[in-house]
Amino acid sequence: MEIIYLLIPVSLVLVIVIVAGFLWAARSGQFDDLDRRGRDILHDDDGPTSRHDK
Repeated sequence: MEIIYLLIPVSLVLVIVIVAGFLWAARSGQFDDLDRRGRDILHDDDGPTSRHDK
């Protein structure tokens, strides 16, 4: 039963760290445009490159 006095504060600290990480990511724009990176690979405008093209 004494372990509950350790587990509750540890879990509260863990929840605070996770919420703070999520809020930081949301405020820094990590979730702004989730589809752009997926479309970038489909619309690659670079032509084929090799060392012999020069």
